[in-house]
Amino acid sequence: MSMNICDDRDSDTSSTAHGPAPLGENETAVYGWVLDHHSADPLRAAADLGLSPDDTRAALEKLTALRLVIPEAPAGRTAGAATGPHARARAVDPDAVVTALTAPLQESIHQDQLRLQRVRDDFERLRERFLRGRAEASPGALEVIPSLEEVRAALNRASAECRTEMTTVQPGGTRDPEAMTEALARDTALLERGIRIRTLYHHTARFNGPSQAYVAAASALGAEYRTAHELFGRIIIFDRELAFIPDRLGTWGAVAIREPSVVAYLCEIFEQTWTHATPFSEAGQDGLERVAKEVDLTIVRLLAAGLKDESIARRLGMSLRTTRRHIADIMETLGAESRFQAGILAARAGLTGADEAEQKGPAGARGTAGA
Repeated sequence: MSMNICDDRDSDTSSTAHGPAPLGENETAVYGWVLDHHSADPLRAAADLGLSPDDTRAALEKLTALRLVIPEAPAGRTAGAATGPHARARAVDPDAVVTALTAPLQESIHQDQLRLQRVRDDFERLRERFLRGRAEASPGALEVIPSLEEVRAALNRASAECRTEMTTVQPGGTRDPEAMTEALARDTALLERGIRIRTLYHHTARFNGPSQAYVAAASALGAEYRTAHELFGRIIIFDRELAFIPDRLGTWGAVAIREPSVVAYLCEIFEQTWTHATPFSEAGQDGLERVAKEVDLTIVRLLAAGLKDESIARRLGMSLRTTRRHIADIMETLGAESRFQAGILAARAGLTGADEAEQKGPAGARGTAGA
């Protein structure tokens, strides 16, 4: 927002619409010379200071316009510009000048602050009306949030109002470094308020550098992270009262859920998956080999179930290219000529994990089957 400062010195080259023009090294040096010599002789000042006469005259003109240098006329003569060869001048105390000089700027800032506060007050009233209308339209139920900007606003509001915990499920193995930096700043603010943070990732996140760096930094502040070979979908839950899930169209929209039974159900699914998930560790640590084996076994099981490559990639949080590379390696190991044959051979060899699913029971099956 621009500031408009107008007074009887609008034509001064030493002032701009944003206040007095900045004083540089030349002005500071010339001011000191005038202070010491009680003179405004530009040639002597230029010679003593090692400046050009033109630069010295320009500095004197600026200082004079700002009333930091005042010409002094000999007795019986009228004071003129402080640029003559024998001109006398005095340097004025800056404290005697600055208040009057900056008063218009201070007033402009004050008026801008008043305008800013009025805008904030207006939008706060709109916010209150928006939240009231939303509550009246869907009391305790569901709210469809159509755009990414509105989703971010809703998430930021929920984060600011969060009291005890935030639990999230973040499928996929690749993370954007810039997004992770933004997430770390947001989560740090929550952790500093004593909010508990738990997050589930796909196993593939262990191989992603930005994810490793983010988890290491946030874990040091108290956040908790685990990974699973399959997840049931993206979700964010605040205080076991408010949940956000993606919209069904796969756009950047979301659905906010406040109905207690639905939120409780989502929390239960999270807890079951969390129980069977593996604590996050960096790629170089001991758990990586076991995690990689579990990923391969899951691919074998999904092949045996007849899932296509795209579905397998989505459920494991892998790129399609990486998934197909895993499938090719598995087929070569099993000696299979087709994906269907690989699934059959894996089932005959007992590699599909049926026994393990039976041991885990319904809770384990629901935690890994996904949506």
